[in-house]
Amino acid sequence: MKKNLGVLGLLLLVVVVTSLLDSKFLQSPNPSNIARWTGMFGILSVGQSFVIMTGGIDLSVGSVVGLTGCLLPMFTREMGIPVGIALLLIAGICAALGAFHGILITKLRLQPFVVTLCGLFIYRGVSRYLTGDMTQGFGDGFRELRLLANGTTWGLPNPFLIMILVLIASSLALNFTVYGRHVLAVGRSEQAARYSGIAADRTLIMTYMLSTLMAGLAGVLFALDLNSIQPSGHGNFFELYAIAGAVLGGCSLRGGVGSVMGAIIGTALVRVLYNAINILGIPTQLEFAFVGGVILVGVAGEEILKRLAGRFKKPAAS
Repeated sequence: MKKNLGVLGLLLLVVVVTSLLDSKFLQSPNPSNIARWTGMFGILSVGQSFVIMTGGIDLSVGSVVGLTGCLLPMFTREMGIPVGIALLLIAGICAALGAFHGILITKLRLQPFVVTLCGLFIYRGVSRYLTGDMTQGFGDGFRELRLLANGTTWGLPNPFLIMILVLIASSLALNFTVYGRHVLAVGRSEQAARYSGIAADRTLIMTYMLSTLMAGLAGVLFALDLNSIQPSGHGNFFELYAIAGAVLGGCSLRGGVGSVMGAIIGTALVRVLYNAINILGIPTQLEFAFVGGVILVGVAGEEILKRLAGRFKKPAAS
């Protein structure tokens, strides 16, 4: 909770400073654009946060976004598959990819970094092969479907509202279900969790499936919003934004600690920083360096404060 408040305070500080430096920051349609992109990246961070809480990592989500972004227009526009069935097919493919990751990690004892890094390369290559490296999109069609990504409800962008629904469901799952308790237990100590009777393998497989399903959902929204998907580049570095949002939001890379709400706030901070860089006219060549530097300072500062607090904490009375 304290970590969430700290990140939220930093987010508000960036918003206030940027709005004082340039009034365009709070002028329409900029806030709506930030909310829309925060929604899509926030969904990615939710799935990533569950994986990180188990002590793992999923580097494949950016390529999963690219794959789903290519498959959806192929299924609906080129192959004529009804939208509902196409979405179910994409969900099934994403779940299968996540299960594949989980099985390799739990049954063959491969490192999550290696498995998902291989996924990053494989799914990107498959996307380029299936499309012949040709740009994918929906043209002028499927306008009602595209409202899922670029439309609004009650004045809020639809991706932001979808992220809120995902946030509520995932928070309930993490805090009030057996699965959520098992996720944190496995992250603290997988061996101890197994000795306690927890089905660690099943928990890990379900978690990697959740990550790729969230990546698939975000990929659909990104595809509908952009309507121009480059197979070679769509989704590049998205996994790093997802990891950054989760880590800034308090998810420990050691596992066992994390918050879904924190991951959303961390994602919002990353998107606001990215937008502030453009608004303030900072050279685009420095975008990644600036965002990375702020994230590093934030995480390092939190760790230093934690150590200082532990050093000056009064010992418990005997």
